[in-house]
Amino acid sequence: MKLLRCLLLLLPFTAVVGGCGGLLRSTAAPEQTYYLRAPAAPAGGAPASAPLSSLRIARPLADPGLETSHIMLLESDHRMSFYSGSRWPAPLPQMLGSLAVQTLRASGQFASVEDSASAFPSDYLLQITVRRFDADYAAGASSAPAVLVVLDCNIGRRDGREVIGSFVVQGSATAAANRLGEVVGAFEQATDAALTALTAQAVTVVQTDTARGAAQKATTPAPSSSRQSQ
Repeated sequence: MKLLRCLLLLLPFTAVVGGCGGLLRSTAAPEQTYYLRAPAAPAGGAPASAPLSSLRIARPLADPGLETSHIMLLESDHRMSFYSGSRWPAPLPQMLGSLAVQTLRASGQFASVEDSASAFPSDYLLQITVRRFDADYAAGASSAPAVLVVLDCNIGRRDGREVIGSFVVQGSATAAANRLGEVVGAFEQATDAALTALTAQAVTVVQTDTARGAAQKATTPAPSSSRQSQ
């Protein structure tokens, strides 16, 4: 009797394990992770002039729908979707922030470039907002898409949080074919173009502010140390 009772108790457990075994043999394709590389360092070595002040890149912001690790696409009739079974290695703001840090460091134009998690102080702060980062299929799903990257940027002084420059940069590239590998290649080309333009603009803004500050110091009279006799 005891043996029969034990066998009856084991039957449901065996059935559950059998059912799970069927789920483990799924035929679904594994999810693929794609990554982007930062633009190559410019040829010619270090810049002729001394590096500018230090720069920190705040964690980028993103427009609604772009805060994800999905590889986003736009279809006709203002529809937003994403490629199934594929993703970026991190949510877009985190991935783009890393690429921006690498690109600005490689330029050699700044004394240091830090990310938002760095413990080191910096002279300037760069805030990036991602406005577009998608493959555009508005012309038709059968054609190779055009990838568009648009970044809205603000640079300010760390002291006082004063904005000293605002600009928008963008990059675009058409995929060689309507296949995900080629589309990711177009994302890399468009991102490279946008980050290269961002670096040039950031250098100009900081150089202008540094020159303005130096001019103000030169025209400000030094306080007199002499005392008027009584």
